[in-house]
Amino acid sequence: MRANKLRQVIKDRNHASNAWLSVPSSYSAELVAHCGFDAVTVDLQHGMIDFGQALTMLQAISSTQAVPLVRPESSDPVQIMRLLDAGAYGVICPQVDDAAIARAVVGACKYPPAGDRSFGPSRGLLYGGPDYFSHANNEVLVFVMIESKKAVRNLDSILAVPGIDGILIGPNDLSLTYGGTPGSEPEGEAADAIEFVRSQAAGRQLLTGIFCADGAMARRRIDQGFQLVTPGNDAAILKNGCLQQLSHLAGTAVSNQSGGY
Repeated sequence: MRANKLRQVIKDRNHASNAWLSVPSSYSAELVAHCGFDAVTVDLQHGMIDFGQALTMLQAISSTQAVPLVRPESSDPVQIMRLLDAGAYGVICPQVDDAAIARAVVGACKYPPAGDRSFGPSRGLLYGGPDYFSHANNEVLVFVMIESKKAVRNLDSILAVPGIDGILIGPNDLSLTYGGTPGSEPEGEAADAIEFVRSQAAGRQLLTGIFCADGAMARRRIDQGFQLVTPGNDAAILKNGCLQQLSHLAGTAVSNQSGGY
């Protein structure tokens, strides 16, 4: 089976870059993936993407060296299994607020006896190779998103679920549950919660990831100790690029607008 290079990249340099796709286009997916990101995530939760579009985007990403990841709409095992069958090499599952949800996510990603995944990796065999079944449980990455006070309260039991490879923090939703505002860098309790989650996951030798508004914030998160950083999403980068060009025409400055998820 084709190796999942993301683990090795993080082991070699202790961090990796992850692009985030919300625009339903195989062409833009291919373009972004060719930029040199270590991984590229197709977002079905907040992105404007359905399964058919996700499939063509995964195919486009697979023409590059980037590891193809997905964020499903939810912890629905049927959709998770289908996306893995389509060739995703990792799942970043949103709104994992307790250990029961975490166990369901792991179950959907692992073949028996480690989980409940149904066999039928049609495109997984094409991308991964004919021995996909023998190695998929070890190669497919399972990330759970920590995005709420409830998840932070249940963190110890979530992290104890066997089969989880890492956590990814959604700072906007997490900040909201602590009374903050989306689109701004978390402060106070939310900032403390982010560092608490990171340190607890790292202490268990789990991978740690976080969504960032831009490259500058991603660099700060790497310095903080996060290993998988996402410097904005494609829609926000496209919008900010267009606004920047218009500002040059008008002779005015424009500030970045976050499309954080």
